[in-house]
Amino acid sequence: MSDDEEYEYEYDDDDMEEDNFEYTDEEEEANDAEVALENAYYNSKGLRENDLSEAAEAFEQVIIQEQEELGSSGSRKYGQWSYKSMKQLVKLHLRSGNADEMMRHYNRLLECISEGDVSPNAVEKGINGMLERVSSLYQGASARNSPSTLDPQKLALAVYDATLKVFHPSTGACPNERLWFKTNLKYGQLLYEMNETAKLQQVLRDLRTTQTAESTSSSSTTGSSTQSMEIYALQIQLYSRQKDNKKLREVFNKAMAVRGGIPHPRTLALIQELGGKMHMASKEYEAAGKTFFQAFKSYDEAGDPSRLRCLKYLVLASMLHASSINPFDSQEARPYRDDPEITAMTDLVQAFHNNEIKKFERILRQNTGRIMEDEFVREHVEDLLRTIRTQVLRRVIRPYTRISLSAIAKELNDIPVVDVENLLVSLILDGTLDGQIDQVSGVLLKKAERGIAGANDASNADKNKGVASQAQTDADLVVQKYEAMNQIAKALEDIGASVTSARMKEGPSMRGMVH
Repeated sequence: MSDDEEYEYEYDDDDMEEDNFEYTDEEEEANDAEVALENAYYNSKGLRENDLSEAAEAFEQVIIQEQEELGSSGSRKYGQWSYKSMKQLVKLHLRSGNADEMMRHYNRLLECISEGDVSPNAVEKGINGMLERVSSLYQGASARNSPSTLDPQKLALAVYDATLKVFHPSTGACPNERLWFKTNLKYGQLLYEMNETAKLQQVLRDLRTTQTAESTSSSSTTGSSTQSMEIYALQIQLYSRQKDNKKLREVFNKAMAVRGGIPHPRTLALIQELGGKMHMASKEYEAAGKTFFQAFKSYDEAGDPSRLRCLKYLVLASMLHASSINPFDSQEARPYRDDPEITAMTDLVQAFHNNEIKKFERILRQNTGRIMEDEFVREHVEDLLRTIRTQVLRRVIRPYTRISLSAIAKELNDIPVVDVENLLVSLILDGTLDGQIDQVSGVLLKKAERGIAGANDASNADKNKGVASQAQTDADLVVQKYEAMNQIAKALEDIGASVTSARMKEGPSMRGMVH
């Protein structure tokens, strides 16, 4: 089914609005006019399937007809059928890609709301629907399928601006704080996508000010908490783009401390996903893994395909943390183990846990598209390689007190010796490895190991090897001591020779003075 066909048979909120009329004999004439308007409206809706221009003309006639009825009765300028017809006209011109006509009718709709007789519930429902339609134009598949003559972002800006003016809590023609807040959130999201940082910061200030005032005057904490989460989501996106981890961490901690709100799972997932990336940037891999798992569950609850992206990030954080727990063992992640988007990451995890570095690097090369196409994953591939190489290196050097760097490099899939040196230096500096590198001979001289898993569970044979290795180490120490003593003795001899030479030179002059 095409997009156009979906539009024809999509859910229409007009059909769900309840119009409960109670007819009496005294109102027969008025009811006849009401029935005529209702019939004209639904006949116009039926024309949408055949001819859009004919349908538009029919909706215009409904508006004119109702204005005549209202004019004769001396009541308001617009009624409910004018409101519904104007909504349909906005939808028709939005569908055809005529932005100018669409905005003209949208402004008429806002005027109808301000001056007409429309219930608040119908207003909120209708405007929220319009805002969703407009925002979908520049998001995802809808953006790709929008008419080529339409500039979705420019149109959305015009719609949001007009809506904010009408529903402003203080200065609007029809003040409505909830609609103003929701519109401002969508406006802020659009500004974020357009990278309009200065304007976005102003929107955030307005939202915080309004939300603070409302929470002070209202006794309900649920709505206030939900609004706080929506504001935090927008702030976190901004700070994440700016790489301002200090402010990002501050806002993230505030968001995670909110209680009582019922935010949309997608809003919560967005906060958790960006929080996970924040932890990754600080190399807090364990915290990142936990946060990505929560984001994955939230996206899954919302039915959002972004759950697969977060599952990849969870796997990445788990490997960087060198965790022995397989993330696919969890009940929530297990169903996605065999998903085509995830199988490469599943294979990576298995190779990682088995310390199969050759297989690990082969999987990375063979699945460059599925793994490396994600910028965030690509940024951490070097860290990932370094982590598994470090794991394999520690396993390789464990039985030895002396091993060549070239032998280690061979075990690490023939990486350059200089990379082996860098890995060893890192282990020595963080206190994991007690040893030194003989760069001249290209050898690692290992004294003892600290903090290596499995160091305390050696077998009897390993103990015997350990005794021999200790004896070798003691012998090396003895040799070093003798070399040091020889150096000291030689230095003393040099000092003695210098003193003797000095005395021989001073001898004649001293004797002359005595004589």
